Formats: sequence, C-alpha cells, structure tokens
Amino acid sequence: TVVITGESGCGKELVAQLLHQYSDRADGPFQAVNCGGLPVNLVQSELFGHERGAFTGASSGRIGRIEAAQNGTLFLDEIGDMAIEAQVNLLRFLQEGTIDRLGDNRSRSIDTRVLSATHVDLPAAISTGRFRQDLYYRLCVCQLHLPPLRERRSDIPLLAKHLLFQSSQRLGLPHKRLSYEALAIMLQHDWPGNIREMSNRISQGLAMASGRVIRPQDMGLGSSMIAPLHNGLEAVRERAEREAVEMALELHGHNSSKAARMLGISRATLYRLLKKYSMQVVD
Repeated sequence: TVVITGESGCGKELVAQLLHQYSDRADGPFQAVNCGGLPVNLVQSELFGHERGAFTGASSGRIGRIEAAQNGTLFLDEIGDMAIEAQVNLLRFLQEGTIDRLGDNRSRSIDTRVLSATHVDLPAAISTGRFRQDLYYRLCVCQLHLPPLRERRSDIPLLAKHLLFQSSQRLGLPHKRLSYEALAIMLQHDWPGNIREMSNRISQGLAMASGRVIRPQDMGLGSSMIAPLHNGLEAVRERAEREAVEMALELHGHNSSKAARMLGISRATLYRLLKKYSMQVVD
C-alpha cells in the first residue's frame, strides 16, 4: 500500500493512475473514491456495497467500490477525511482481505491493491483522534510526497502537453498547441490551484482560442505576468527530462528495460540520456 501526500490539486490521482498503469494489475480496474466527498451515512454502502432492503431506499443490491476493484487498484483520495466509523471496516478489509455488504452476513474475499492520498497531516490527525493509528500503519507502507507545482516548474511543459491531449479528447475539440508566450507565462505562474488549476486553464484555452494556437489571454493569463526566463526553455526541458529518467529508474529498481518502457522510449535512447546526464544504471 502507498500513501501519496501533497497539497490539493497537485496531481495525486494522476500519480495513482500511473502506479496502477505500470503495475502487474494494469489489466484490472482502477476505482477512485473521494472519501471527503461522501456523506457519512453513504460511505459504508459506497465502499462495501449493499443488498436489496439493507436500508431505506435500497430497492436493489449494489457492489461497492472495493469489490469493483477486484484484481485491480482501489484509490482512496482524501483518506484523511474518512469518517472514523468507516476507518474501522477499512482496517478489517486490509487485515483480512474480506468484506461484508450491508444487509448480508456472508464475507467475500477481495484481492485489490489499495493506494490512498491526502492533503492532511495524518500523524497530527492521529494525535487528535481523527484518524486511527493502526489504519495509518496499514496504509502507509510506502509514502510518496508530491511538492506543489510551484516547486517543480520543470514538470510544467510535460504536464501541459499531457493535459492538452487529455482535455481535447474530453471536450471533443481539435488539438491545439501553446504559444511560446503562453508556455513562458505558465512557467512563471505560481499555480496556487496546482495541476487542477492548470487543467482548468488549458480547457478554457482550448475552448476560447480562435485558431490552432493557444495564447495567454485564452487561458486568462495576462502577458504582464511574464518574467525573463533566465535559463531558457531548453534548460527547463533538460531538467524535466533528467527528472523523468530518474523517477522511472527509481520506480523500476534501476531496470533499464522497464524504465524505458515506462518512458515510451527505446533502451538505446535511454542509454543516450544516461550518458548525456552522467547517470548510471544497474541491470
């Protein structure tokens, strides 16, 4: 199990999707649940499912998100906001690998990987009684911290490219590209809303741009926001490239074949990048 921490909107679900995509469960389902957005009285039903007649209004049975993630990945977003009552049952599932639907006394065995994310300081929540310590240790076998976007500006070009493609597909709009000035301003912007803000601004730009090029004003970013790019776009691109290679190698135990596959490049290209940045790999 992995807990991903970081500010709201900094891309925690995107990281969870990538962890699923490059795992041995990639062919299985990916189920995402926002624990903070569920009313307390619906958390149990949403996670564990229910049988017909289990409660008022339950006119039919329904499987829960945990069961729907069988042989895949369950992503619990904002786990720090989960009701304490639901934490007890989640802990039981993590310990025993079984669930009980509401209104049914039969236990079902479930095989799913659990990833979670939060912007909450969980150790502090434990000290105030808002989060169970035993659940924390079950969930937090590995912790990944995502810095806010303003602290990793080298990610912006790659993220912008990904979000442009994603947004054009979702909105059914033709693909467009960012102007040099738009990208320059994006590199200087502080992004208080992190990746969520970037996604919204790119969607706005796709909808508002009259041509095939998105300008700063199309995204609601004024040209007065630009500052000199001391290192230039090439330096930013190289830093992003190096960090991407380092991350891929770390995630795959420095296995060059798997790292190259994750990056979508050949091993020859990976070795060229390793040489370029004076990096080493142990196969």
